[in-house]
This record gives sequence, C-alpha cells and structure tokens, in this order.
Amino acid sequence: MSVAPVQSGAVLGDIATGADQAQHRPRVVILGAGFGGLNAAMALRRAPVEVTLIDRRNYHLFQPLLYQVATAGLSPAQIAMPIRRILSRQLNATVLMDKVEAVDTTARYVVTGSRRIPYDYLIVATGARHTYFGNDTWEDHAPGLKTITDATAIRARILSAFEQAEVTDDPHFRRKLLTFAVVGGGPTGVELAGAIAELSRRTIVHDFRRIDSSSARVVLVEAGERILPAMPPCLSRKAQRQLERLGVEIVFGNAVAGCDESGVRLANGTEIGSACILWAAGVMASRAAKWIGAAADRAGRVIVDERLNPPGHDEIFVIGDTASVMDAAGRAVPGVAPAAKQMGRYAADAIRGDMAGRRSAPFRYRDYGNLATIGRKAAVADFGKAKLSGYPAWLAWNFAHLWFLVGFRNRLVVFLDWAVAYVRNDRTARLITGQHET
Repeated sequence: MSVAPVQSGAVLGDIATGADQAQHRPRVVILGAGFGGLNAAMALRRAPVEVTLIDRRNYHLFQPLLYQVATAGLSPAQIAMPIRRILSRQLNATVLMDKVEAVDTTARYVVTGSRRIPYDYLIVATGARHTYFGNDTWEDHAPGLKTITDATAIRARILSAFEQAEVTDDPHFRRKLLTFAVVGGGPTGVELAGAIAELSRRTIVHDFRRIDSSSARVVLVEAGERILPAMPPCLSRKAQRQLERLGVEIVFGNAVAGCDESGVRLANGTEIGSACILWAAGVMASRAAKWIGAAADRAGRVIVDERLNPPGHDEIFVIGDTASVMDAAGRAVPGVAPAAKQMGRYAADAIRGDMAGRRSAPFRYRDYGNLATIGRKAAVADFGKAKLSGYPAWLAWNFAHLWFLVGFRNRLVVFLDWAVAYVRNDRTARLITGQHET
C-alpha cells in the first residue's frame, strides 16, 4: 500500500520545509528519541522523506547505564547526547522538543503542546515508565529509575543516607538509614543492589569517621522464585551467588504489600526498615495505545502485527517498549535496547519499501544475547549456547555497553572513568544535588 502525502498547509501549525519540492515528499513523524526512534530517524537519512522527530527532552539517553548515574559511577552528560547534535548533518530531519498530547489517525496529524503536525507515516517509540501496580502513592517513598532526573534524585537519596547516618546519635535511626531496599530482581534491580553494596563496602569505606559504611544492609526483594527470570536458571543462580558474595540479602517469593517512610512491608508480614527504598519491579508503556485507539496488553503496550502495525493502520509503526511484539517462535520480544534498535531500522526499511510499492517481510528479532552486571568482575551473560559468568561476562558487558554508547567522546570518557574506578575503587560523581541540598 503506497500512501499519498498529506498536503502542506492542510493542518494549522504545519512545519514548513522551505522548499516546494520537499513539501511533496512523504512526511515521517517519529514520537520519541530513544533507541528505537533515533535509529529509525538515522535509517531514513537517505530516503526521499521529511523526518520530524518529537521528544519532550532534548537529549537521547543511554538507559542501560542510568543505574551508574544513580550510584555515583558516572555523570549524566556521559550517558546522554543532544538529539540535535546527533542529527545535525541529516538534512531531511527536523527535531522538535515538545510534548505529544494526542494523535488524529483519521486526519493523520499529531497534536503537541504548540502545534499540529501532519504525517504520512507515523513511528511511535515513546517507551515506558515504572509502574506501581495501582499503588501510585508508593512512588514518593520508592522512586523508580527511568530518567536522568530519577537517577540524580536516587543518587542524592543514597549518598544523603550515609551523610545523615554519620551525624545522628540514634542507633535505630542510623540502622534504618544504612538499610537499602531494592524492589525487583530484574536487571535494573540486580545492578542497583550490586552497585550500592560495592559503594558501601569498597568505595566510601574509608571516608567516614563515625560510621562503618561497610555495615550497610542491602536487601533485594523479588516476588518470584529467582532473580533475572529472563535468563536461564543456571545464570540466575550464579548471579545470586555473586550478589551474596557482595553482602546483598535476597528475599524471594514475597510481593511488596506497602511502602512508606518506615520502610517496606512484604505480603507475609515481614517489615524491612529502610530510609532508602528503590523501585525496579515493573514498567508500564506510555499512553500511545490511547492516542492511536489501539488494543493494548496488561502493561499498556500496543498490540501490533508481524509488521509492527496496529490493526487497520499500515501507515503507523509501534516499536520498542511501546509495542507488544511476538517473534517467529511465538515468544514476546523483550523490551531491551537491541530489540528497539532493530525495530527502528525495520520500520524505516518498511517505509522505504512501501514508497516503492513493496510489502515488507515480517519483523524478525535477532537475539544477540542478554547481559547483566553485578559488580566489579561480576556479571552474567547469555549468548545462547555460550553462557558466561564472573570476569569474562563482566568484560563482555563492559565492551558491549561502550560499543553501543552514542558518540566517540562519551565512549572515551566512560572508558577512562571505568578504568580509574577499576584501579582505585573510586566513584567520581558522588554529588548530592537537587532537593537534598541544604
């Protein structure tokens, strides 16, 4: 199905291209500049289309390393890059920092806070946010980790807990301050728990005079029977042993029944007194399903067909964490960065094919492996037949994340920071900022 371009001027607030010929080129609007949206835009670099990329932030974030900002290992600028800089030489791309409010799939335009933007093709890559399974009041006491703002706020919480423990004379309050509860045994929860344990036992152990930071208690709460459930059981067990060697306590088979200023209450009645609770237990997709009037799964992800289209809309592609996609074997495609990047490139190829009158083949996800790091020389990696743990998996994790970082400068700076941290057991971004400043 070839799509006729929307006529310029048909919608108020249309983005002018400055050339009559360009106004007759198909318009591709991309919502979200995460891994999927950014890769879709770059894959359309040489296509005869006009690309408009909309994001409410002005930067692309490398989310897999966000936990390192939250635990003082890296600074925000090392894992983010301005979108305009990335696409500055792509002449057919326009970047808008704006917030999407609605999509009219009949008239084919996107409504933002300041304009209406027409499209011939729409790529929805608006990602996901953390969810509290209907208990949104827990968020004030147990923040999640999805944005740089989240990461710097969590970093301030963690570091402030040690600082307050240093000055208090109340032993019960000090124990509460030095107890860190991480809810959720997926990759984010495992990485946070391991990083906090390393921070307290190796990085800052000589920095305080009145407290022993190595006595900090780190508790990882997982409602299921094992951590890292997306990995083979043998790697889950190895990850568990590596966490326990760092001193992390793991509580299995207990869902959280409550979170407040006193700590975490589990379904079996157990209470974990903590002044620093971190949430890594689940995600919910953006409101994209409501915008385009499509069916969604329990996590709010748009249910799409084998070509990443919602039913009845071949001109719309939903990708990344926003999409509920099944692979050729009938398994759900995971919400990970490599999958989002593959979907972004697929959507761009499908648009080029449609413009040429060709119907694209079904999307096929290529699983290149699954990795999770626990700490210094501790990680697990699943490459199908090859399953690694410990130092080899840690090296693989480091090289993979350096490779996928956007920009040579970021790769170099992160590599140097990691090298210094490895040699000196140091974390250079131990700054308390924001509302925790006094």
